[in-house]
Amino acid sequence: MRVQVAVIGAGLAGMSTAVQLLEAGHQVTLLEERPFVGGKVASWQNAQGDHLEMGLHVFFGCYENFFALIEKLGIRDHFLPKAHTHVFINQGGEQTSLDFRNFGGAPFHGLKAFVTTGQISTVDKLRNGLALVPLVKGLLNYDAALADIRAQDDVTFADWFRRHGGSQGSLTRLWNPIAYALGFIDTEHISARCMLTIFQIFAVKTDASKLNFLDGAPATRLHQPLVDYITDRGGVIKTSASVREIVSTGDRVEGLLLKSGEQIQADAYVSAAAADGIQRILPAHWRKHGIFDRIFQLKSVPVATVQLRFDGWVSDVDNLMYTADADFSCFADLALTSPKDYYVKGEGSLLQLVLTPGDPFMPMANDKVAEHTLAQVRRLLPSTHKHSLLRWNVVKLARSLYLEAPGMERNRPSQTTPIPNFFLAGSYTAQDYIDSMEGAVLSGKLCAQAVLASPVAHR
Repeated sequence: MRVQVAVIGAGLAGMSTAVQLLEAGHQVTLLEERPFVGGKVASWQNAQGDHLEMGLHVFFGCYENFFALIEKLGIRDHFLPKAHTHVFINQGGEQTSLDFRNFGGAPFHGLKAFVTTGQISTVDKLRNGLALVPLVKGLLNYDAALADIRAQDDVTFADWFRRHGGSQGSLTRLWNPIAYALGFIDTEHISARCMLTIFQIFAVKTDASKLNFLDGAPATRLHQPLVDYITDRGGVIKTSASVREIVSTGDRVEGLLLKSGEQIQADAYVSAAAADGIQRILPAHWRKHGIFDRIFQLKSVPVATVQLRFDGWVSDVDNLMYTADADFSCFADLALTSPKDYYVKGEGSLLQLVLTPGDPFMPMANDKVAEHTLAQVRRLLPSTHKHSLLRWNVVKLARSLYLEAPGMERNRPSQTTPIPNFFLAGSYTAQDYIDSMEGAVLSGKLCAQAVLASPVAHR
């Protein structure tokens, strides 16, 4: 039987759900409140023609579900693999790295990277190695190791790391920038489960920590191929279609009421909105079900993204860069990493920088945010003193990733709910990964499987 499915949200989770359901022969309508698709990975052009994004999007080699979707779309060549190093920029332009190259496969390439890095002292390296010894279990039994890691959700990574012999120097100089890049919070506030999940994957899979960049902007190089794939198979995407209300009779969805007044009818309904998005539209009487009530325990973190365009080249690093010496934890020169849309002839570097934590910058005027960021960039990269700033852009997202603080894992809902024709997708939902692009695609896959296995699809 051909089932009609309405999906709230056209980010990666919603579009992943749609792809799976369309391939199974069902009809899908995606409803996106913004005028463009992409969710937290969205990009768009401003009046000056600059491509803007919310955040800085890099794609790890361990994004297995994401890259399976990319292969399906036939756009693997849109992703540029970078050198297998994680680059750190310290005050004054000093460059260090975790260099995973030229030393065999996992776990030996990781051991070499941590032994040879100049980012932390010899004592910190020894204590760092001691703290991460528990990850060796994953080499023998990967599934058992992940089960152990799930049990570490009630402590912060910093507490776990210190308890296992790790040093404050490693936390400050190495792990804080990485924690900020992963979850927009530092090691004193991020769950140990979140960080250890990534470390375990990196430890056992050789290319898991290798970074890829899109060769251009997400809108043109990722989302448009997704939109084409969906619409070519009969899917419908409605943008500027904000859901005002989930219309329900008891424990069943009867339809969706849009802010425009339009009503959407379907056989099954999926919310692929972010955690804060579903909190706004869940029927109040559904909170009698614990799965929905617990969603309200999930808080979202803000993030501010700054673009600085210079009249010359201020960087030669064609990769992601981390820093422990600025308010931006990670940044990249998109004119180098993603030239198809970000390189402009006659201009130079385009630094895209993610300010974390973003809270102090939300009330600040955008020009002040740009001025503050530029001052820090000039201290961090002396090469910028030779060049003038041509223009800047600031993008603020008040609610981004859900706050992966200790104890939050138990609040992540499954894709199946007590409402028989209502399902959940989104990187905040239960899946064995963190809130990420891989998590979003995986959640969509799991959600589609839940729909296809439900009585709704077999009437």
